Amino acid sequence: MRNQESVEAEATIDMAPLIDIVFILLIFFMVTTTFVKDMKLELERPKASSSVAASSKAIRLFIDRNGDTYMDGEPVRLWLIQSKLRDLLSVSTSKVVLVVTDEGVPAGKLVEVVDQARLSGAESVGVATKKEAG
Repeated sequence: MRNQESVEAEATIDMAPLIDIVFILLIFFMVTTTFVKDMKLELERPKASSSVAASSKAIRLFIDRNGDTYMDGEPVRLWLIQSKLRDLLSVSTSKVVLVVTDEGVPAGKLVEVVDQARLSGAESVGVATKKEAG
């Protein structure tokens, strides 16, 4: 008679596939999510009847009613806009710049900001407006 030892199968849970799936889902959601950086400025945008939806990947410049310019949530001087935008456009897939301005901003200030955006190498520069009713 042979001495038979009871061989018990040890139950284990392999965590490697679970961790792989979690990382794949994390990467999927990071790639498919778009982030829009809107500042918390109180702006009364101008109205236009020919407005169209802007790209969510556009780089946004903000001009408040005092004429101060902001980029990435920080104030930026007019003469620095071109160099900062050039840096952002070099790493961005979208070469679109959107200027979000208050209705009371003088046209001269808006033109200066749009000019600096074009000189930085932006393919398209737009001005954010509200869709006019009627």
